[in-house]
Amino acid sequence: MQPDLIKRPDYLSKLISFKDTEFIKVLTGVRRSGKSYILMLYRQYLLNNQIDQKQIIYLSFEDFDNIELYDPKKLYTYLKEHLIPNQKMYVLLDEIQYVTDWQKVVNSLRLNPLLDITITGSNSKILSGELATLLSGRYVEIPVYPLSFKEMLNFKHKSLPSEREIDQLYQEYVKYGGFPAVVLAKKELKQTILSGIYNTVIVNDIGYKNGLREPELVTLVAKYLADTVGQLINPNKIVNTLKSAQYSVSYTAVQRYLTYFTEAFLFYKSNRYDISGRKLLTTQGKYYIVDTGLRTQALGERNNDRGSILENIVYIELLRRGYQVQIGKLKNKEIDFIATKLDDKKYIQVTYQLPENSTRETDNLLEIPNNYQKLVITGRYEDQQVIDGIPIINIKDWLLQ
Repeated sequence: MQPDLIKRPDYLSKLISFKDTEFIKVLTGVRRSGKSYILMLYRQYLLNNQIDQKQIIYLSFEDFDNIELYDPKKLYTYLKEHLIPNQKMYVLLDEIQYVTDWQKVVNSLRLNPLLDITITGSNSKILSGELATLLSGRYVEIPVYPLSFKEMLNFKHKSLPSEREIDQLYQEYVKYGGFPAVVLAKKELKQTILSGIYNTVIVNDIGYKNGLREPELVTLVAKYLADTVGQLINPNKIVNTLKSAQYSVSYTAVQRYLTYFTEAFLFYKSNRYDISGRKLLTTQGKYYIVDTGLRTQALGERNNDRGSILENIVYIELLRRGYQVQIGKLKNKEIDFIATKLDDKKYIQVTYQLPENSTRETDNLLEIPNNYQKLVITGRYEDQQVIDGIPIINIKDWLLQ
């Protein structure tokens, strides 16, 4: 890895905006997405701004040297012993989920107004249960994702790349995704690194942490989800598919696996929203994988559905930009994405190529009875840039906006 190339200013600016406030800053996201590195960027920012090294306590709980601190009492004692009386202190705790009852430790620390606390975690459960009770309203979550395409270009090129280079890098992005270690690795090492990330998430973050004894079934369900990106998911269909392949699995088990996948940030679930009835439909949803490189790892040569890949990239990019994303239902038609952020709302159709002699994609959008922005994102450069007032935008142009 070449740290001097990695900046990720958007995440750092969010941390800085909450510096020296009462809020505990919580970086969450899939393993190897860059949380630890962003934490180190924050540490370096502090050092560059007249904060003495003695005022910073940094602990990584993936470091074997800190294994004794998995005990919350020992961790609390360690931190108390390293605080400087009457001095502003910055506590950085990386992969906090390894510590038993860590919420009680952090809750006690936050009572000290001289502490600025930042933590990271690779499981969404750190923001549920007891933490929600103890720290309600006192933390801010900063979701971290693998690199966006724009970040990837910044990593790869210090100068503005040519159109040809952009095309080549986009194809690389589609196949290998945006994990920083993968982006910066030589081509012959990318697949090996992706395999390590994928297997670690499946085996450790999902299997081991949840006490699962059937890792093969977990892998098969993950592969099924990766293969059906952009389709409505019914757990019963997964059960029947596995049974037809001579695997025995229950509906309850599949539901648990789906929950574990989202908790580990391997997949994100998007529910449907009835636009006409103005209500959320929770019976079925779609699942999108956090990184297209992991989809390549799960499916191998079968990862060739350009429409599904495109839809997945758009969905994760909308999350990265801070939108809440739902699937739109308009009578018997579907709107790919409803993206909402405060007063900003967009209706988006995603298609690899506009169908010939058909305006189906824009017709669906035109039936929505409001004036919010509507657009179509395509994988090709279309001859028509606007149809009936609706912009047609190429994926690369949209990603680089």
